[in-house]
Amino acid sequence: MRTLATEFDPRANSIGFVRWLMAFAVIFSHAGPIAGFYSGHDLGVQWSNEQSLGGVAVGGFFFLSGFLITKSRMGRSTTARFFWRRALRIFPAFWLALLSTAFVLAPIAWIRVHGSIDGFFRHPVESPLTYFFNNMSLILNQRNIAELGGGLPYSENWGARDWNGSAWTLAYEFGAYILVGILGLVGALAHRKVGAVVALGIIALSAVQWLGAADLARLNPVFGDHFILLLWPPFAFGILFALYGDRIPIDWRIAVAGLAIALYCYARGGYLVIGQYGFYYFLMWFAIRATLLRRWERFGDFSYGIYIFAWPIMTLATYFGLENRGWLVYHVVIVVACHIAAFLSWHLIEKPAMSLKNWTPRPVAWAIERWRALRGSIAARRVPGEGAGA
Repeated sequence: MRTLATEFDPRANSIGFVRWLMAFAVIFSHAGPIAGFYSGHDLGVQWSNEQSLGGVAVGGFFFLSGFLITKSRMGRSTTARFFWRRALRIFPAFWLALLSTAFVLAPIAWIRVHGSIDGFFRHPVESPLTYFFNNMSLILNQRNIAELGGGLPYSENWGARDWNGSAWTLAYEFGAYILVGILGLVGALAHRKVGAVVALGIIALSAVQWLGAADLARLNPVFGDHFILLLWPPFAFGILFALYGDRIPIDWRIAVAGLAIALYCYARGGYLVIGQYGFYYFLMWFAIRATLLRRWERFGDFSYGIYIFAWPIMTLATYFGLENRGWLVYHVVIVVACHIAAFLSWHLIEKPAMSLKNWTPRPVAWAIERWRALRGSIAARRVPGEGAGA
């Protein structure tokens, strides 16, 4: 039987293309509230009352992330090294997006509205000087800058002002990384049945939440945040794929059936309880079997850059009324601009940051070497048979 373990090649797959495609699904979906298309709503909610097209794509991101991150944690890296690599992947590019928004995009918007830069950096409310520090931890404590955004489609339709309405998911993703790190630390990934119990528990709790079968917030206040059981179940499903790859068949018939179930549930109900998991199986099958797309990332992995820069770029475009030029012109300009931003982010920040994944600070390296030397010295001084009964 051809299984995920035998068919998935970590160096030759189309996950890069899948993530790129889903990043643009998020863009097309968010063009509704940001630019006023689709009556101001996310694309997809016209056909489903559970998820937008962007929500489906984000779920796909979390599924693939759960699979890849768990596979990484199951490797030989230490817990400290695992978290170091995860931080390098998330934070540098995100910080670049925050700084670019506060000191490039928002000033342009201010000049567009006020005619000059005067007053921008001294604005007493939602200061651009605090935007980075208030959001750098992934928890978004400052959504807007200098009270900008009044009169834009997003403000008119939703009564909100936000320079990066996509970035809120990053805190949940890093939280999932912490979960995987802990599972690896306590041995739950080496003993996969334990890891499977945790993952299945998350999926089951999600089903309870979306079926309205119980008030989970009364069970634990953490579940008062319903986004946890919206975003973590796809990640947990990815964990299961990583743990039981030797038992998961890769079959086009299952993939077609999974996609059909997903589409049916998306239109008729039950997507978050059942349908999404059929879609995730299809994504994995496609990533393995779409051989012609395996070199998609030869110029760089742009999906993360597209995701974190798209909303700010789309917001800036509305200050110039780009949406009034029509749906096609708007999306062509946004797609090109997002690719440029993602290209620069990858080659200037993300790739250089990831080159440090095996870097160890000199004091830490010195301490590690001293500890190894000390252990070796202690072992060498042990008397053979010491501790044995006389």
